[in-house]
Amino acid sequence: MTSPRAPFVRVALTAVLVPALLVGAHPDAASAASTVNASTLLNTLPVKAENTSKYDRSLFNYGIDADKDGCNTRAEVLMAESKKNVTHAKSSCTVKTGRWHSQYDGRTYTDASKLEIDHLVALSEAWDSGAQKWSASRRQKFANDLGYAWTLNAVSTASNQAKVDKDPAQWLPAKNRCQYVAEWVAVKYRWSLAIDAAEKTAIQKAMKGCTAASLTVTAPKKA
Repeated sequence: MTSPRAPFVRVALTAVLVPALLVGAHPDAASAASTVNASTLLNTLPVKAENTSKYDRSLFNYGIDADKDGCNTRAEVLMAESKKNVTHAKSSCTVKTGRWHSQYDGRTYTDASKLEIDHLVALSEAWDSGAQKWSASRRQKFANDLGYAWTLNAVSTASNQAKVDKDPAQWLPAKNRCQYVAEWVAVKYRWSLAIDAAEKTAIQKAMKGCTAASLTVTAPKKA
């Protein structure tokens, strides 16, 4: 089951950081959150042809320090998802080491430089699916969404480069495909994004071999 990502809280950047704040988790709010089957959410998504004109990544302003704690979006995700205390570069919030599970290929990494932060629904896919009509503020919020665990994911560079901006009709991960399509639908629902016909067909096909439990997600709050 998936869950919301709690924001990382830091009093100050010092040589010693509170260990409890560095251990990755999707805690607290998740345990009390309601759940839903992603196939139910899928049936609520509008089906529309993609609008592929004039995409510009800079319009999303990814990588901000939203809470002004000295840590940008990449660092926040790495800290939230690490299974052990992370280490930082001296006098900065750049994450150096930890332990991460890359869900797309099922591999474990301890060196943060081997990871990229993937927008599950890529920025260009979001643009094509409705974000071209959003305000600059809403695009920035999507690009830096720490409020739902699966909008942003720390995954291996290799798997992220294989995925790039493809939707499920074009690419599915080697591992955890049921979880992947469930999370994809949840993120699209959260941000009121459309799906195209081929995308929906591919998701439905992938879901046919999935258990109800593997398609159960924390009910995403509309952004």
